[in-house]
Amino acid sequence: MKKTIFLVDMNAFYASVTQVLEPELADQPLLVAGNPEKRHGIILAASYEAKRMGVKTGMPIWEALTYCPQAILRPPNFPAYLDFSNRIMLLLREFSPLVEPYSIDEAFVDMTGTEGLWESPVKAAQTIKKRIKNEIGILCSVGIGPCKVVAKMAAELQKPDGLTVLTVEDLPQRLWPLPIEELFGVGRRMKQHLRNMGIRTIGDLAQTPVDLLTHRFGIIGTRLHGYAHGIDPSPVDPHSLDTVKSIGHQITLPKDYTKIGEIKVVLLELADAVCRRARLGNYQGKTVSLYVRGADFTGLHRSASLTKPTALPLPVYHLALKLLQRWWPKDKPIRLLGISLSNLNYNKGQQLTFFLQEEKLYTTIDKIKNKYGEKSLLRGSFLLEAGVFYKDNHFNK
Repeated sequence: MKKTIFLVDMNAFYASVTQVLEPELADQPLLVAGNPEKRHGIILAASYEAKRMGVKTGMPIWEALTYCPQAILRPPNFPAYLDFSNRIMLLLREFSPLVEPYSIDEAFVDMTGTEGLWESPVKAAQTIKKRIKNEIGILCSVGIGPCKVVAKMAAELQKPDGLTVLTVEDLPQRLWPLPIEELFGVGRRMKQHLRNMGIRTIGDLAQTPVDLLTHRFGIIGTRLHGYAHGIDPSPVDPHSLDTVKSIGHQITLPKDYTKIGEIKVVLLELADAVCRRARLGNYQGKTVSLYVRGADFTGLHRSASLTKPTALPLPVYHLALKLLQRWWPKDKPIRLLGISLSNLNYNKGQQLTFFLQEEKLYTTIDKIKNKYGEKSLLRGSFLLEAGVFYKDNHFNK
């Protein structure tokens, strides 16, 4: 059966959520970033009003303001982003039971079998776009294709507020002329490897013998050759997150962090968020992984194991801090931090002992947060200047 797959992609998600929460910022050039007074932060997201003036994600604040001096700056609001994302996923499930979240602001939707409910896939996509705009308050782009990879690339062709239908027959005219890095799955390193082989466009890759690509890159080469031809057998799996191998979170910092006191605050925030998600899924993990990226874009990934599985933040935090202090040069600026918990055990219905006071404490914390929201109970350190998850401070107000 021919499939109909949507990729629904929220446009400038962080900035759009901020504009919904502060309606006076609608249609204004908005930058989600760190504190502009210190000018050490980078742009995490930009509204399309700012993008049209040349601002790009990852720019230093000072550079972005040279392109768009009238821009309004706001700090990130991660709890709000998660709330909006959950609302969008619930809305999409009204159109199909087969919804697979791809990221916080994207999801695949398998609309196969719903043809009798709509005049056409385009009509269904238009309805989704209208409802997200009216009920959530933000714009989205929808790509429609016969498989996930084609739908994903279709959504990239028209932003913001786009709706693009792409068939396999369209690929030679619409996708093959694009640079090779525009193909889904081609990152910076793969781009360089392919360019070294003389492959500079998606069409070049499509016309390269698959045996050559498989010999050079293994199964990844086979997969990328298929993508270039619009072949992607992977299903839209609504249960893709049900059984997980790891639980993690990473964050691009609003400025370069160098002081260990500031870094400790963010590591504890990350450990708290990761362990909260683990407990909600009834998981415990034994292996802690630390991800660090410097201001010079050098990176670090180190892992170590605890003596026993846990879903409590302090053991995870202390091990991540130990990895950082051992492997990351002191005072070297940090731009990104991440923590993940793996080697997981599923522990639904675990019976706590009388003496495990910390587990009891977090059981109570979870009940409070489940009822009153993530911000209802926080560590005081999370509200310090170094914190990035829960601060409500706004700049230029």
